Amino acid sequence: MEARKIMAAMHPALNPKRERYLLLTLSGIQFSHILDFMIMMPLGPILMREFGISTHQFGFLVASYSFSAALSGLLASTFVDKFERKRLLLSIFLLFGLATLACGLAPSYIALLIARGMAGAFGGIMGAMVQTLVGDLIPFERRATASGIISAAFSLSTVAGVPLSLWLANHFQWRAPFILIACITALFLFIAARSLPDVRHHLSAQARTHPFSAMFEVLGDANHLRALAFTMLLLFSGFTVIPYITVYAVSDVGISLNDIPYVYLAGGAATLFTSRRIGRIADAKGKMKIYRILALFAILPLFAITHIGIAPLWLWVSCTTAFFVLVSGRMIPAMAIITSAAVPRLRGTFMSLNAAMQQLASGLAAMLAGLITAQSSTGQLIGYDKVGYVAIAANLLAIAFVSRIVMHDQRARETLIYSDVPP
Repeated sequence: MEARKIMAAMHPALNPKRERYLLLTLSGIQFSHILDFMIMMPLGPILMREFGISTHQFGFLVASYSFSAALSGLLASTFVDKFERKRLLLSIFLLFGLATLACGLAPSYIALLIARGMAGAFGGIMGAMVQTLVGDLIPFERRATASGIISAAFSLSTVAGVPLSLWLANHFQWRAPFILIACITALFLFIAARSLPDVRHHLSAQARTHPFSAMFEVLGDANHLRALAFTMLLLFSGFTVIPYITVYAVSDVGISLNDIPYVYLAGGAATLFTSRRIGRIADAKGKMKIYRILALFAILPLFAITHIGIAPLWLWVSCTTAFFVLVSGRMIPAMAIITSAAVPRLRGTFMSLNAAMQQLASGLAAMLAGLITAQSSTGQLIGYDKVGYVAIAANLLAIAFVSRIVMHDQRARETLIYSDVPP
C-alpha cells in the first residue's frame, strides 16, 4: 500500500480526456519552439541578403540559439525544482514569445543576434519543462506513447510550419515567420493556462541550503550521469549529419534547390504517422528493446545519406524519409528512458541539465562536422562520408550504453506490483 501511495503522489490521476488535452497542449508548446529553431536555416539566404552578412555571421545566428539554450539549461537546473511546474512553464513560455517577437522586429543584425540568443535561452528551458511534465504526469507504462505524441510536434513543424513560414517570408518579408510564431505562442499560452494542472508534489522535498545543491545532487547520482552521457551520444549521432544534408543534396547528389521542400514534406509527413505508433509499440514491447531495434536500423540511412552520390530525386527522398523516421523515431523510446532515469523529486533539475547537454552536443557535433568537411573548387562537399562514420560510431556507442541506465519509474512500478501480491 505504501508503494501505491508513492506512485499516486508521483503521478496525479488524470482521466483519459484530460490526459489527451494535456499532451496536445504540451505538443503545441513544443511545436512553437521547434519551429522557431528550425526556421532559421531555410531563412539563411534571405537574411544574408537583407543584412548583407557572410555565411560565417549567419552561422553565429544559428549557433547563438543552441549555445544560449545550453547555458540556460545549466542555470535553470539551480532553481527549476523550487517552483510549481505550471507557473514556471507559463512564465518561460511568455518570455519566449516576447523574444521571438523581438526577432521579428529586430532592426539590425546585432539586434537579431541578441534576440535569437534570448529565444534560445527561454526555448531551452521550455523544452526541458515539457519533458519534465510528461515524466511528472504520465505513468511509466504510457510514457513512450506520450513522447510519441510530443514528438509529432517536430513532424508538424516540418510538414506545415516550415513551408508556411517560407511562403510568408517570400511573399511578405523575413519578419513574418517570427511574428507568426509569436502569435502561435500567444494562442497556446492561453490554452495552457486553462488546461495544464498544477504540479507541486516535488516541492515537498527537503529544503536545500544553496542554489546549486539540486544540481550537485543530480550530478552526484551515477545513473543520472549515465543518462546524460546517453543523451550526448544520441544527439551527436544525429547532428553531425543533419546540418549539411541540404548542402550535400544540392552539391553532390544533384538535387535542385527548388526540390528541397519535398524532402521536408515527405519526411515530416512520414514521421507524423510513425511517431505515435512507435510510442505505443515501445510501451507495449519494452522501451529499451524498441530503441535498440530502431537505432540499429537507423545505421542504414545514416550510411546512405552520407555516401549516396548522384541520385534521382525519388531515391534521395526515400533515403531522407527513412532518416527522418528512424533517426528521430529512436528518440521517442530514448526520451522515455531518459525521463524515467531521473529521481522524481529532482526531475526538473535533471531535465534542465539534459536539455543543456542536448544543445551542447548538437552544437559540438555541427562544429566537428564543419571541421571534417570542406567544399572543393567545384562546390562539392568533401569529407561527408567521414561524418557518416562518426555518426554511426556514436550511434553504436549509444546502443551499447543504454542498458546501463536504470529507470526509476519502472522500478517503482515493479515494487507496486510485487507489494500487492499476497505472501
